[in-house]
Amino acid sequence: MANNSSMQLQVDKEKVTGGIKARRFVAYVVLIFFTILCLFWFYILFINATRTNSALKQGFTLIPGGNAWNNWSNLVHGTMPIWNGLFNSFIIAGLSAALSTYFSAVTAYAIHVYNFKLRNIFFTFVLMIMTIPTQVTALGFVRLVTNMKLEDNFIPLIIPAIAAPTVFFYMKQYMDSALPIEIVEAARIDGSGEIRTFNQIVLPILKPAIAVQMIFAFVASWNNYFTPALILHKDKLKTLPILIAQLRSADWLKFDMGQVYMMIAFSILPVIVVYLLLSRFIVQGIALGSVKG
Repeated sequence: MANNSSMQLQVDKEKVTGGIKARRFVAYVVLIFFTILCLFWFYILFINATRTNSALKQGFTLIPGGNAWNNWSNLVHGTMPIWNGLFNSFIIAGLSAALSTYFSAVTAYAIHVYNFKLRNIFFTFVLMIMTIPTQVTALGFVRLVTNMKLEDNFIPLIIPAIAAPTVFFYMKQYMDSALPIEIVEAARIDGSGEIRTFNQIVLPILKPAIAVQMIFAFVASWNNYFTPALILHKDKLKTLPILIAQLRSADWLKFDMGQVYMMIAFSILPVIVVYLLLSRFIVQGIALGSVKG
């Protein structure tokens, strides 16, 4: 009887183990499929960047062309100030990401730590701002920038990025799950000031969330075409998305799709580098920043 029970337990254990392995195998297959699906379009982009304009008109192919150097040479020696565009995009995206992440963390810290009467109302108000599209306020924003004589200036593209409701909301959710109030109270008892407490104690705890939001904010600012196109008019101040749009809208006699793909590939590489540098924080940040059940 005992032998039969142990054999039954062994069989049940093998069934459970087999079921877990089967589910794990299916999960890996699905993940691999979606990974290939996501990376496939990057592969096509870089393949098209190596082809000529005439070859691109002939149709789709998975085989690289031999015109990469010519496309790059024509792009660099053309009329587009791509190096200025790269520098401008780096300045705007880098500063916007850093400022929006830091000040959103400060705002979330104030809502999380301080208990004041209007806290819930203020939190709801910030969330309501998330529902307002940028296009709705574009006209008033452009008028304000024009009246302040800040056209062809990076300031209107960097300073407003400090107010980032989405980043604030994520930081607040992360603090709810990863920042106990007791840590802040212990720092206060030890005589630490609020600024020092935030910068030296809270920020290291928020490192995963900051890294994740830095990636998202950097990519969003880097790919932003709408607002910079309204503010920046001088060629030497334009960002890469604006230059790509100008290259695509060139006269049909001068239009070269190979250069367009090379320009897009050139603009994507810095984003890939930033992502690779900070990607190890993504899974950790999302897991810890989720809402506690």
